[in-house]
Amino acid sequence: MATELPAVIAEHIRAVNAFDTDAIVATFADDAYVNDNHREFVGTAAIRRWVEREMVGDKVTLEVREIVEHYGDTIVRGAYDGTYDKTNLPADLILSNYFSTRDGKIVSLVVIHNQPAY
Repeated sequence: MATELPAVIAEHIRAVNAFDTDAIVATFADDAYVNDNHREFVGTAAIRRWVEREMVGDKVTLEVREIVEHYGDTIVRGAYDGTYDKTNLPADLILSNYFSTRDGKIVSLVVIHNQPAY
C-alpha cells in the first residue's frame, strides 16, 4: 500500500477537483488512452472531449480513499461525486482508477466500478 501519489497523478486529481479542463488534459501523453465505463478515448483530443463533457461538465470530484503501487502502475480507489445521473449507483460510489505513467505523463487510465470479491 502506498501513501503518496506520483506527481502527475496528484496533479491530475487536483485538476479534476478544480474542474480545470486544460490542466487535466495536460497530465496525459499525446497518445494516451482512457477507458471509462467500457468506452475508450484515445489521444488528447478525444480525452479533452470526455473531460469537458463527463468530468468538468458533470462537476465530478474524486476523494482518494486508497493508493496501491503495483509493478510501476498506480491504483487509486476513490469516492466520486458530481452532478451526473446517479440512478442505480450506490450512495458512496467508489471507483478504481488504474494509472500507467511514463516520463511524467499519464499514458493510460482505466476507471472501473469493481464489485466485491468472494
